[in-house]
Amino acid sequence: MNLPERARVVVVGGGVIGTSVAYHLARQGVSDVVLLERDRLTAGTTWHAAGLMVTFGSLSETSTRMRQYTRDLYAGLESETGLSTGLRQCGFIELATDEDRLEEYRRVAAFNRHCGVDVHEISPAEVRALFPLARTDDVLAGFYVAEDGRANPVDVTMSLAKGARMRGVRVLEGVPVTGVLRKGDTVTGVRTPFGDIEAETVVNCAGMWARQLGEQAGVSIPLQAAEHYYLITEPIDGVSADLPVLEDPGAYGYFREETGGLMVGLFEGAAAPWSVDRVPDDFSFGTLPPDWDRMAPYLEAAMARIPVTATAGVRTFFCGPESFTPDLAPIFGESPELRNYFVAAGLNSIGILTGGGIGRALAHWIAEGRPDVDVTGMHIDRLRPYQGNRRYRAERTVEALGMVYQAHYPNRAMRSARDAKRSPLHDRLAVHRPYLRDVSGWEMPDVYGFTGPLTPTWGRPEYFEQWAAEHRAAREGVILMDMSFMAKFLVQGRDAAGVLEELSANRVGTMGTVTYTQWLNEGGTIEADLTVTRLDEDRFWVVASDTAHRHVEARLRRHAGARHAFVTDVTSGWAQLNVQGPGSRDLLAAVSPSDLSFPFRGAAEIEIGYARVLCLRITYVGELGYELYVPAEQAVHVYDTLVEAGASAGLRHAGLKALASLRMEKGYRDYGHDIDNTDGVLEAGLGFAVALDKPAFVGRDAVLARKAAGPLTQRLVQVLVTDPKALLYHGEVVRRDGRDVGYVRAASYGHTLGGAVGLAMLATGGEPLDQEWLDGGELTVEVAGSVYPARASLRPLYDPTSARVRA
Repeated sequence: MNLPERARVVVVGGGVIGTSVAYHLARQGVSDVVLLERDRLTAGTTWHAAGLMVTFGSLSETSTRMRQYTRDLYAGLESETGLSTGLRQCGFIELATDEDRLEEYRRVAAFNRHCGVDVHEISPAEVRALFPLARTDDVLAGFYVAEDGRANPVDVTMSLAKGARMRGVRVLEGVPVTGVLRKGDTVTGVRTPFGDIEAETVVNCAGMWARQLGEQAGVSIPLQAAEHYYLITEPIDGVSADLPVLEDPGAYGYFREETGGLMVGLFEGAAAPWSVDRVPDDFSFGTLPPDWDRMAPYLEAAMARIPVTATAGVRTFFCGPESFTPDLAPIFGESPELRNYFVAAGLNSIGILTGGGIGRALAHWIAEGRPDVDVTGMHIDRLRPYQGNRRYRAERTVEALGMVYQAHYPNRAMRSARDAKRSPLHDRLAVHRPYLRDVSGWEMPDVYGFTGPLTPTWGRPEYFEQWAAEHRAAREGVILMDMSFMAKFLVQGRDAAGVLEELSANRVGTMGTVTYTQWLNEGGTIEADLTVTRLDEDRFWVVASDTAHRHVEARLRRHAGARHAFVTDVTSGWAQLNVQGPGSRDLLAAVSPSDLSFPFRGAAEIEIGYARVLCLRITYVGELGYELYVPAEQAVHVYDTLVEAGASAGLRHAGLKALASLRMEKGYRDYGHDIDNTDGVLEAGLGFAVALDKPAFVGRDAVLARKAAGPLTQRLVQVLVTDPKALLYHGEVVRRDGRDVGYVRAASYGHTLGGAVGLAMLATGGEPLDQEWLDGGELTVEVAGSVYPARASLRPLYDPTSARVRA
């Protein structure tokens, strides 16, 4: 084998994702790209994919746009390469057979229409007219997209590979990657049986082998293969290639034409992980022995939707592996462990229908240095190394695949692979009957006084009154929150101040002060949203959200480089107790002899009992409040001291539901939920946290340029629905005078404001977006097909002057 000695980019894996990345790198103008496939193209899981091409169904704008781009790419690729993708736009129907799914799909349909998907709600009779073989007596509605359909996965891959070759990419089959070359924290190439290839960038697109390939480089990629099934019948009268694709998640099945018969595909409620120890290196074009006994109930449910399938002959009962991730989101982006090592894997059975978009987005990231789409929900650094453990993968995958076709309730938490991490206060809090949820692996209270089980609903949850009481306690009295899951870093060294000033858009150098700041990229968009506290000349305390933990750590370490600045992750060593509310100062005064007169954003070490506690006067709920950082071994002592003193002060425990509703009333941002890596800091409403008079920080020039460009026409605003019955979660479309102007990114119920409240990114289409524009038109929000009046504000709807915070 005659291998090149070097390449700018080496792509590993010749399935639909690898060929798409290579193709799009070439389209981006990246020269000198090599794609290595251990066997032959499509040999992993691409060859047996069902090939559904569906744009309907996601409440993620990133995923929806990727699906749309992919469909359009497949439609035009043949004219470029001469090879068909097998795309047939025969239409797609999603069935709603219960009230909860109907609500979900109406919410999704409104959001998808906002994104440009031409989806229509149709009656059972219309479903039957489009798919005459389907039983529709229990169908409430269908959701139909005429432009969707199916593609041929092998044809798609071959067409992408040819397009890549035509643009100069070298596609080499029969070349396994056996190792990764590195220098320090940067990848420098790959090793093969035929020699090494030096490379500036390596892209792991190895599908279900990606985890094993990542282990060679010290990169954690916690995906797991699981059995995936479909049945293909003999030819059936009335079935033609123009029959729409039909999905019936309530019956675990999807249906499409296959050579005159029907493919009956399954996503069962409880999956079977395959080859947890290691996927065989020589598994190519492979199948697995089907487990008829396990799958019979699911197959019977699916076939009952199309009764003729029960009597048609079975030509194939197929079982093959597909890879799934812990949260059913792709694993995508630059790894936090190794610079210039990118991953695009773990597509959770949507590799064909998002493959074009995934390839385009990753190629843009590599070529331009940063992504141009929101990647916070799919970035590889959201995941933790422990999620790659065998036990975790074996347990979580059973549930993860089953989630594909379950109703996606807003308050549902994953139930498997739980109790991985506990706060030092876990046992103490258990006395107060918390309803626990998985927070990046931590078992944390959502509310107290309700232990479940929780009935899934799109309406008010069963713990609504407990939640409201905790919310009121924060506004009127004093609450205690365990926030130990927050990411905490100690940054030390003579260059620590310089490193943090360069990263931070705000000025972080004042001693004894908590600084709220964003970290930006060179384009002026947000990479992190956090606080930095200067403890001493050469010591800083950095606190970020749990989901941004590894992202912040990697960015900090890489920016520090070889300078005298040392980053220590102290998350596990320090508990975090938040004491918040108008009575918080009085409670702390009852347990501490220390001076508590320091102002808002002040920091001091105080005494509580036997402990020395780092006390920050800061809030995420919009009240007078304090964050207490306590050495883990003294956390129980401090907690007991606070609870004992709080008994006479009406102290109430509060969970994460209250945190969400309190912060949303105040309009506080949450990175990865209502702000992301595509948002400019000014559009996000965070200009007050940017010190443009600093001589330099990452992204400063871009922020100055945006400010000089004139008034903002797109801004993140608070939206309050005036009808207290409506509930907002995410993706609800906002209109002004009947025209779409944006959608709700994150929301909660404002118990003080008296209605659902959210943060929405709105765009005027050209006019300046100011309060006059917001007040000058009729604002409405669509919720599951119903339209509700709303009002919007650029300033916080609760305590707009922050008088309560500064009390």
